[in-house]
Amino acid sequence: MKKLNIYLDTSVINHLFADDAPEAKLITKELFEKFIKNKKYNTYISPIVINEINQTTSGEKKSKLLSIISEYDLIILDIETDKNEIESIAQGYLEQGILPRKSLLDALHIAVCTYYEIDALVSWNYKHMANINRERKIISWNIGEGYTHNMRICTPMEVIYENE
Repeated sequence: MKKLNIYLDTSVINHLFADDAPEAKLITKELFEKFIKNKKYNTYISPIVINEINQTTSGEKKSKLLSIISEYDLIILDIETDKNEIESIAQGYLEQGILPRKSLLDALHIAVCTYYEIDALVSWNYKHMANINRERKIISWNIGEGYTHNMRICTPMEVIYENE
């Protein structure tokens, strides 16, 4: 069976250090230690994630977040050559009201996954991404636009599994 391609949005990396959300932090650490470190998935991020991390005001926290990328050998998608199409997909989500207009970065994360046919976008963002209603609207719009890859939008809990 082929390895799944997963994409981590910024919220997942942030939750490695989320002392205010101990249960989510524990699940996120399990994802990184048991699955990402052991290459159970092809794990991607995009420059959008790096840009969001670079907006972190605490220099120490920013450094910790950026170190995760190399420590776990996350694959950074080169979206520059396909930037126009990715931005067009994101605008479609916003124009159709699938995501609120102020959620451009969330729309861009989803658009990257749509464009590159990622199997699962992994996020702790329940409001704008990891919920079934939003996922259904995104998939429906994607199919209408000719993007037919079956993508899931889920939390880290949903990509942690144990081999029986």
